[in-house]
Amino acid sequence: MIALGWEFYRALGLSQVTLLLNSLGHPDDRARYVTTLREYFESHRQSLSPESQTTLDKNALRVLDSKRPDDGAIVASAPRIADFYSDDAASHFAQVQAGLDAIGIPYSIDDTLVRGLDYYRHTTFEFRGGTLDSAQNALGGGGRYDGLVESLGGPATHGIGFALGLDRTLLACDDEGVFPAQPVALDAFVVDTCGGLEALQLTAELRAAGLTADRAYENRSMKSQMKVADRSGAAIAVIIGSNEVAEGAVTVRPLRTDDGQQTIARATLIDYLKKART
Repeated sequence: MIALGWEFYRALGLSQVTLLLNSLGHPDDRARYVTTLREYFESHRQSLSPESQTTLDKNALRVLDSKRPDDGAIVASAPRIADFYSDDAASHFAQVQAGLDAIGIPYSIDDTLVRGLDYYRHTTFEFRGGTLDSAQNALGGGGRYDGLVESLGGPATHGIGFALGLDRTLLACDDEGVFPAQPVALDAFVVDTCGGLEALQLTAELRAAGLTADRAYENRSMKSQMKVADRSGAAIAVIIGSNEVAEGAVTVRPLRTDDGQQTIARATLIDYLKKART
């Protein structure tokens, strides 16, 4: 399952993904560890951030997830779950690592990579994106869910899997440029100096007619809107000012040719833009 996740990110073309690995051992190992961990954090409660103090009251394991500066030194010195493994749990984790070594998947052991949900057993893992902010860089993660079905009232059932962080994965793909989207060729960019309502209506009309159109927001100046129009890649700027509104007209200004601007009846704009496509 870990190899499946790793190859998925490789297939996307991401080269800055790292794999972190840990184990929660057997439930008895975990229980002993949580008891010791809670005692440790309680002894440092006043030095923990207020958020981690609240977390401690609910689940001591989750304090290990904290990325807050106030908690850094305390978390770094916390007891390690590896010191609580039974022989069988230690052997199981060693086999997982040996399997990854055998197929050439690099990984790092992260003692803080724990899951607060009780159904986790043994292996936990996480894929992190190297281009993302360190506090929000998990692209996917999971582990062994042997206790999940049983916690839902079913029979004891082995299981393993991971969840994919779709938005973060796409952000990582954008950062690394693995499949850059082709720029959308806009037929028109609407520039409105009357407050924005005209642009709202006209942009909707153009899109409804099958044309690609965009507009500026925040009631920007004419100069600012024209800069945005030029950066948008649009073929034509459609300008609406108070004079155009009064006359039922629009001013069209080609942005990619040397043709001069002209004023046309608003009712003819859609036909004008469609002809300009050809």
